[in-house]
Amino acid sequence: MPEDINGPQSASAITVDLDLLRTPPPKERADAARNRAAILEAAAKLFAEHGVAAVSMDQIATEAGVGKGTLFRRFGDKSGLATALLDARERALQEAILSGPPPLGPGAPAEQRLTAFLNAYLDYLLEHLDLIRMSETSTPGARYRIGAYRFWHRHVAILLPPKTPDPDYTSHALLAPLSAEHVTALLPELGPTRVREGVLHLAESTTRTPTR
Repeated sequence: MPEDINGPQSASAITVDLDLLRTPPPKERADAARNRAAILEAAAKLFAEHGVAAVSMDQIATEAGVGKGTLFRRFGDKSGLATALLDARERALQEAILSGPPPLGPGAPAEQRLTAFLNAYLDYLLEHLDLIRMSETSTPGARYRIGAYRFWHRHVAILLPPKTPDPDYTSHALLAPLSAEHVTALLPELGPTRVREGVLHLAESTTRTPTR
């Protein structure tokens, strides 16, 4: 564990640190980029109309006007498509964290920034819950191998109070209730408002300065 993960750091050092973990846009030939865009547009349309579980890869290939082999070579399966569809949305949130206005972006106290991040991530999660759940559960431990997760984890660790005993573990613990599988299970019983309030209360309790 880095010794100074939640110690004093300059804003520029933190930005560089997080920028190294940011999800990079794909680099590809123009024709490949066109195929990719057509596939993602078709998948987004069909998922929105019918739900992620009800759409087959064959339907997506037909809608996009590409061969099924092309689709599988580019994305592997629906979980690969889900991850690709989420990339742009993840990059937008990462950019807002790195250079957007406070309190989500730099310039606000760490406690306010943490609350703003949790609210922003919940907005993103609830809007794209089925896609995120597919990307996080495609294989055991997939959630923790996604590049964006490492970004969220590092960001939370940096914002924790200086005397947090183990910021690496604590940031994992604060992100755990934000897993798509967990939220999907809780929503029918608790609803989105109670889920949000619970996450924010947990963060407040975890980061509260001890009285002695």
